[in-house]
Amino acid sequence: MTDLCALTIGEAGSLLAARHISPKEYVAAHLDRIARVDPHLNAFIEVRADEAMREASQAEAEINTRGRRGTLHGVPIAIKDIIDVEGMATTAHSRIAASRRAQSDADVVRRLRDAGAIIIGKTALHEFATGGPSFDLPWPPARNPWLLSHHPGGSSSGSAVAVAARMAPGAIGTDTAGSVRHPATACGMVGLKPTYGVVSRRGVFPLSFSLDHVGPLARTVADCTAIYRAIVGHDPLDPTSTTHRGVEESPEAGIRGLRLGVLQEFGERADPEIRAAFDSALTVLKDLGAQIVPLDILPLDIYAGCGRLIIQAESYAVHEEWLATRHREYGKRTRTRLLAGGLVDAASYIKAQQLRRRLQQDFLQAMQGVDAAVCVSSLALPCQIDDETEIDSTYDRQARTPFNVTGTPAISIPIGFASNGLPIGMQVAGRSFDEAMILRVAGAYEAATAWHKIEPALPDITR
Repeated sequence: MTDLCALTIGEAGSLLAARHISPKEYVAAHLDRIARVDPHLNAFIEVRADEAMREASQAEAEINTRGRRGTLHGVPIAIKDIIDVEGMATTAHSRIAASRRAQSDADVVRRLRDAGAIIIGKTALHEFATGGPSFDLPWPPARNPWLLSHHPGGSSSGSAVAVAARMAPGAIGTDTAGSVRHPATACGMVGLKPTYGVVSRRGVFPLSFSLDHVGPLARTVADCTAIYRAIVGHDPLDPTSTTHRGVEESPEAGIRGLRLGVLQEFGERADPEIRAAFDSALTVLKDLGAQIVPLDILPLDIYAGCGRLIIQAESYAVHEEWLATRHREYGKRTRTRLLAGGLVDAASYIKAQQLRRRLQQDFLQAMQGVDAAVCVSSLALPCQIDDETEIDSTYDRQARTPFNVTGTPAISIPIGFASNGLPIGMQVAGRSFDEAMILRVAGAYEAATAWHKIEPALPDITR
């Protein structure tokens, strides 16, 4: 008998289209798995069991009478609980927002529904998408399904854990300094940060107005692409939304003859096991016919410092009133992070935005001679989830923030495992609106390897 939760979105779609399985069977299988597995992983804050089954019945009737709308019709998708779903609380994993109910769907949720997707539940995150895993909040932090004692990455932690543990075939997260790609890396998933403005942020509680992105997580590049295509599009009610949709090109085109620039400094600073996995990934890309060339941009620390200051200033602006009147309701980690932004003066913020423009130009110039860039994602492996010192260090030891600063697309894909069994990821980055190219490179690598087919062994919690 087919394990429905083991199917990719593409595989399930074929069976749904042929009516070999029904949306009700498919959704029910995931709800059953959530009930068995999630008490140990804490990926979900709220599950829409009854609503999801009603929507699955509707999808089944539609498919039986008119056929499928597309790849996502009848497919359950999990939503990070910083994104509005009508009638549900948008808690942002915080007691401050625990009673805040959404009056309408976020644009990204509306587009998923239009594509026929079924919202299965809201996933855990770091409080207001910052701080880190905390144990002083109304809900516990999500845990890494590969090693339950370890950090699953963040802030879109629950979204990645839900997909990695086969509780949902796809999910939506947000990415301000790497928060889709970090948990994707830590959990062995695919995570895409699209170009700034390509996916609307209306209905998404902000962390940093000029750095926030919304993006999909899934088990394969093709699945991530399917979700991306469903959620992309101009939103006239979002002032940052662009009319540029990107190139609709198949990620299966191959990479022979492409020039891929390697951001060498990032890899040189990574732990030995990450460097070794990345070097092996470069060999695969060479064997597929790509030309690997060095790519130099300004140092990682400059990008990281610029992004950090912008986040501090903008997140403080978002939370200033609550910090003044309800500061004790935040978790300690979040409160400490947010209060630091009150020390950023206007001149420093303006200088950071000016530096950002220089960094954007630097990256654009460097990319002129290549089709895409490749680099490591994390510089260190996930640490234990309750090691506060190491958690703080981990957030500084990463190579994802540069692409939030530039606003250009980047995707994280699995490229191996460390000796302790934790996944290792690689990033593919590109020019603005060239999601097609990074999906093409990522898809070619994935097709030549089998890392994405390995799933975490959860013998103690799936029986």
